[in-house]
Amino acid sequence: MERNIEHKLKKMDRLLSEMGSVLVAYSGGVDSTLVLKVAKDVLGEKVLAVTANSPLSPASEIEIAKVMAKEVGVRHLIIESDELKIPGFADNPTNRCYLCKTELFGRLKQIARDEGLNYILDGSNASDTLDFRPGKEAAKKFGVRSILEEVGLLKEEVRELARRLELPTYNKPSSACLASRFPYGKRITPEALRIVQTAEEEIKKLGIAQVRVRHYENLCRIEVSKEEMYLCLENQEAITAKFKQLGYTYVTLDLEGYRTGSMNI
Repeated sequence: MERNIEHKLKKMDRLLSEMGSVLVAYSGGVDSTLVLKVAKDVLGEKVLAVTANSPLSPASEIEIAKVMAKEVGVRHLIIESDELKIPGFADNPTNRCYLCKTELFGRLKQIARDEGLNYILDGSNASDTLDFRPGKEAAKKFGVRSILEEVGLLKEEVRELARRLELPTYNKPSSACLASRFPYGKRITPEALRIVQTAEEEIKKLGIAQVRVRHYENLCRIEVSKEEMYLCLENQEAITAKFKQLGYTYVTLDLEGYRTGSMNI
């Protein structure tokens, strides 16, 4: 594994050097932070990080992105976005991510042109190819490159490299936009997004970092790791009371535990 990771990192360095200058679609997560750090090390000042401030992203994620971009030492631009205004997005079709990424990457391409930057990079890694990712079609449409995927870096390898580079995000829990909490075909509203975000924050207060609250109108399905389910059970009365205040009639704990893409089944 040691030799494999080093080989992939060297390949990443070479690709970045060939690119010359890049705009990184930056979320503040472990993947895009690794891309940003390596790009900075290779290209210096020819790197721009751009983060979209959106109703679909908790405010805490924006703050993390600000801090990390400053720590890495790159110029950081925050743009405002509201995916719910994209025609068809709020209806939550199965190509929801395509609609979102088309809007985002279109804006990033214009920024890259204005800034004279040659390429746009996102943080998709090789493990992401195993899940349903309609947003990849938008990336192809706008020529956005997924350099972690190109060099074959898997999620666990990304975390290991981030640890070696002493990035604080190396063990940061995976994050996904709040729209992923809704079953396809169920309308996404600002109020429902607020409820989901508040519900997840309540679970995190128990010391559980990785949580998803899947929203089914008056019912919710809580996903945490199997090892941390006991915390939910020990606090079930408090959780139930809080969630009912938020509007849920039924509060459930998913016995399969947390897993990415559970809404794609």
